[in-house]
Amino acid sequence: MVSPLKFIHHAIDELSMQVTYDPLENEGAIVYNLFLVPLEEREYVIKTLKRVSAAGITVSDMVRFVEPGDSIHGNTVPPGMLGICTVCSITLDGIFLRRGIPVNLIGGGIIEVIEHLPRRFTHMILYESTTIDPLQVLASQDITSVNHVMKDGNGRILGNIRECHMEAETLLNSVLDDLTAGHISGVLEMGMPNTSLLGVSVSPQYLGVVAIGGTNPFAVMKEEGHSITTRAMKGMMDIREMDPISFF
Repeated sequence: MVSPLKFIHHAIDELSMQVTYDPLENEGAIVYNLFLVPLEEREYVIKTLKRVSAAGITVSDMVRFVEPGDSIHGNTVPPGMLGICTVCSITLDGIFLRRGIPVNLIGGGIIEVIEHLPRRFTHMILYESTTIDPLQVLASQDITSVNHVMKDGNGRILGNIRECHMEAETLLNSVLDDLTAGHISGVLEMGMPNTSLLGVSVSPQYLGVVAIGGTNPFAVMKEEGHSITTRAMKGMMDIREMDPISFF
């Protein structure tokens, strides 16, 4: 029997409902991305992750390295390769949901940054219209310039946008305050009710929330000519299986 197509917003719903992460305790399950790089690139990867984390262009500073031949939740890292697990931005939507804030994912895209401030989305793929993670697709198109954003505050980074009802604004602000105490942040911009955000329209009586894409560190590596295999939204992981990048 042929399996029916599953659009990415349905997969996101399934994953976000499994998130149990508590930012105040730094405990619980998060959604993770899995990346594969040649094993000899380990030190370069660590240095790059530290650079991107210090620049604030990532969802979290938490990371897990998986050695060649080892398996993670049924996924075996091939010989000669290093697996890197990072926190996916969809974790934020699961955190919001746990706190009573349902969100509608709109799309993932490229955000233009000018003088260190996000200005607009220049490209976007709607979650309801694709079966592949939009940021994974866009990261492969050689249209990011995350390195330039880190160096001089001008360029293009990966991000996504969702909307939540305006009645949840106070609760949303409370959640964002709690996130500052933990190892997951990633919220880039929050809009006003009934107002477009970074050029993207939201539904009436809703407000937009833009998050940094968890694939940005690996967009940097690709920009610098390194080979990366991306497997976005790979599954669920207990945050205790990860460590801050500063530990390495």
